[in-house]
Amino acid sequence: MDIAIIGGGAIGSLVAGCLVEQGREVVLISRKEHADAINEKGLSVNGFGGEKNIRIRSLAKLDKEYGLVIFATKTQDLEHAYQENNEHLENCYVLTTQNGVQADSILGVHFEKEKMLSSIVMFGATYAKPGHIAFNFSGDWIIGRPYVPLDEKAHEIAALLNTDIPVIVSNNIVGMKWVKLFVNFNNCICALIGKSMQETFADINLCKLSILLLREGIAIVKKAKIALVSLPTFPVDRIMGLVSMPFDQASGIINKTLTKLSVEPLYGSILQSIMRDKTSEIDFINGEVVHLAKQMRDKAPLNEKIVDLVHEVERTKKYFAVDELTKVFELDKV
Repeated sequence: MDIAIIGGGAIGSLVAGCLVEQGREVVLISRKEHADAINEKGLSVNGFGGEKNIRIRSLAKLDKEYGLVIFATKTQDLEHAYQENNEHLENCYVLTTQNGVQADSILGVHFEKEKMLSSIVMFGATYAKPGHIAFNFSGDWIIGRPYVPLDEKAHEIAALLNTDIPVIVSNNIVGMKWVKLFVNFNNCICALIGKSMQETFADINLCKLSILLLREGIAIVKKAKIALVSLPTFPVDRIMGLVSMPFDQASGIINKTLTKLSVEPLYGSILQSIMRDKTSEIDFINGEVVHLAKQMRDKAPLNEKIVDLVHEVERTKKYFAVDELTKVFELDKV
């Protein structure tokens, strides 16, 4: 089965590189400057114990039909990516990789439910510049069926994608996606101050903000009676423990965990979009909780404020100082 990856950011490029190294036939659909750099000099990947250069065929649009199409754009770019390439998307299997829980709904209006697969990315990568990415930390690639039961085709595709990135098959990908949403909840704070995860959560006040946002989000999801399903390396009990333990203890765990994520600086997905002058996925992460609260005629004021502030950074390209966030969220009084 030949493979096309639409979206040449950090994750799409890394997956393409790993698949090519395993001898898979892959084309990477990317922005022109990234595609040109890759076609001319190859994809440079820093982080596999050194630096690799991988030759990948990269295009601006699909040139034919492929057996499997992996959508690796941000959620907010999915519809545009589909429209740009739809003449070659008639008969393929489709795999989504986006954070949040909306990707399958967005693409589901265009594809038969039996053709769709969904996934959760637990590894980390950063887009550095055209033709260059960093592999920050390893993790599983969890694949499942969002609308129909697992079948032989899902297992076949999972086996095809199993490379240096280990693939795990899940029979409840939707419940797992809600847990991954909360794993990504901290990305918004990095985006507000314009710094890496390690630098951001070295500040204990920002660790406090992380716990406040998580507590509010979990409360809304509980009220909505959404069932959370543990990820293979991130059990639901870990999240529930964070929101129920003493506040200072929970903040300390955030500090110790997120400052040691990787040797290379790790910039969250939301900040990476802003740094590339693109709109971020904030509406599909923290904004998902805000939307859910409104559906229940409830409120999520902290996450709503976060969403507004990230959009302000997107518009102005001006980051906040830690002292400003401390004042806005009254973190010195917590």
